[in-house]
Amino acid sequence: MNKKWQIYETDEEKIKQIQEKYNINKLLATILSNRNIIEEKDLRKFLKPNRNDFYDPFLIKDMDIAVERIIKAIKNNEKVIIYGDYDVDGITSITVLKSFLKDQGLDADAYIPNRLEEGYRTK
Repeated sequence: MNKKWQIYETDEEKIKQIQEKYNINKLLATILSNRNIIEEKDLRKFLKPNRNDFYDPFLIKDMDIAVERIIKAIKNNEKVIIYGDYDVDGITSITVLKSFLKDQGLDADAYIPNRLEEGYRTK
């Protein structure tokens, strides 16, 4: 499988403007420039988001079904297993969900597939 890195063309003038406008270092200014975050309101959302800045999780297909099932598991004091992913956001998601479920009194465990034996299929 061939992977291709995507390298952004940097606009040094734009980066410098962002850097000076917000008194930030070049690395952060470059990230903001690459994401086209120029306005102060967008900068605040990116650096210090609050709950109102997040997408509605119920936009995810069948989220209502998943929530109902979790509520049922909590009411019935069921043991639950979270099937996760082995990449960084998958492991983070498992950790957050497992912590939440334990806070709700559930016996929660997690399963992360073996990357070499159960990894993504290339066909």
